[in-house]
Amino acid sequence: MRTNNNNINNFRWWSCDHRYLLIVAALTFIYIQMRLFATQSQHADRLAAAIDAENHCTGQMRSLIDQISLQQGRITALEKDMKRQSQECQHLRTLVQDLEGKGMQKLISNTQAPVAAVVVMACSRADYLKKTIQSILKYQTSVALKFPIFISQDGSHPDVKRLALSYDQLTYMQHLDYEPVHTERPGEIIAYYKIARHYKWALDQLFYKHNFSRVIILEDDMEIAIDFFDYFEAGAILLDSDK
Repeated sequence: MRTNNNNINNFRWWSCDHRYLLIVAALTFIYIQMRLFATQSQHADRLAAAIDAENHCTGQMRSLIDQISLQQGRITALEKDMKRQSQECQHLRTLVQDLEGKGMQKLISNTQAPVAAVVVMACSRADYLKKTIQSILKYQTSVALKFPIFISQDGSHPDVKRLALSYDQLTYMQHLDYEPVHTERPGEIIAYYKIARHYKWALDQLFYKHNFSRVIILEDDMEIAIDFFDYFEAGAILLDSDK
């Protein structure tokens, strides 16, 4: 009897211990499941945040791509405008050069070619220059198309420039020479070299830029006679016919 009672007690103890183990195992399983659920929830939240961030970045990237495309379109349009304006400027430069090549008075009348350009060489004597201009205009008005007038100033004397620009009947040219003069022989006057440079520059302007075939040169202290232009027009015919 005693042995049976011991066996029964051992069985009861083993049954209780087994139930405790099952309870502990169940609690452990529940805890693990809760941790897994929490971890999965955190991962899900992080994944959702990452997806949102990726979508935001994608949206910003698309916005930047659209802005870049828009700017590229504007740049392309500006390049086309610049190319068109450059072509127009080149066309205008060519037109101006062509018109200058035809001579000033040919812009006014294509039926009468100028006989010669009249250039007055001036520097700093505005009072003398005024008398010379008045003398020329007194007889030049009736033959203005044949003898266009130019004033070529050597230097920048303000009174001379102001006087020349006050006349609509003539064209003003200004020669500015700041290069040092090197004389060929000691004792030579430097002013002569400067005058020669001015003459060469003025003649180059009239012969090569304005394409005149003849040029009449006057100083700024000369007054012409009534038959001045008739004389040179007749002389032009002789120059052309006499070899």
